[in-house]
Amino acid sequence: MSEHGWSPSGPDGRGRAAEEPGDTVWRLRSRGCWQEAAELLRPSAEQDPAAALGRAELLIEQCLFTAANWTQAEQALRLAEALAAGTEQRAAAACARGFLAYLASVLGPRDRLDEAQAALGRTSALLPPDAPGRPLLDFRRGLVAENLLRDRSAAWIAYRRAHDAAGERGDELLRSYTWRHLAALALSRGDHARAREGFDASLRLREQLGFTVGVAPALAALAEVSEPAEAARLRAEATRLVHALGGVPVWLARQLSAPRAPAPPPDGRIGSETPGAIS
Repeated sequence: MSEHGWSPSGPDGRGRAAEEPGDTVWRLRSRGCWQEAAELLRPSAEQDPAAALGRAELLIEQCLFTAANWTQAEQALRLAEALAAGTEQRAAAACARGFLAYLASVLGPRDRLDEAQAALGRTSALLPPDAPGRPLLDFRRGLVAENLLRDRSAAWIAYRRAHDAAGERGDELLRSYTWRHLAALALSRGDHARAREGFDASLRLREQLGFTVGVAPALAALAEVSEPAEAARLRAEATRLVHALGGVPVWLARQLSAPRAPAPPPDGRIGSETPGAIS
């Protein structure tokens, strides 16, 4: 299972030679059609733990981009938790639980930091050090450290572990996220060269993968370390994509429509009070 669920290589991260249902799910997901993708998984999700978890991750990702549909994601996750059989599936469900609680804390109506930490801690206890789910767990722990605990050092360590392990596993979608978060931390230290390298790599990966819904945030992030003319072009392209996708991500739509301020935060923040890139 790749970052936030089904990937272009399928839920196990390996390539496929033929068209499978997961390919259709990926295409819908990559265009921001989470409801349609989740509906395709609904029949099998009633009995298949892997499909239930994949559907829950899709709907949680929808929360990330829309800051809405929390109840539907919660219901899907409860089903995945109920169906989980075996250590790996229970760990994956706990990791999803931690991510949903994290998103609810950053974008939702209330603080669920304790729940996020407990769920991710439970995931860590269930997974051996070399488990396939470790890179995603490390990434999500980095998000909590950066945006809820305000601990950039811990966040950097977690993102670095996730980045390296995702590279070893060939999870390029997760790498597109870790590149951007490492770049944002570099930018916060004033290292514009490393920041540009990371933002550029993140954008390139998303374009190569066809992760259309994630391209606009990557464009906006790269604009923060670009010369004025290039930055304006990148923001204009990001704005066009956001409009084409119906206004998602909602936090980026607000950011792009707001008056420009000096040294604005990188992609993912709702406003100056939000400390880091959401995801």
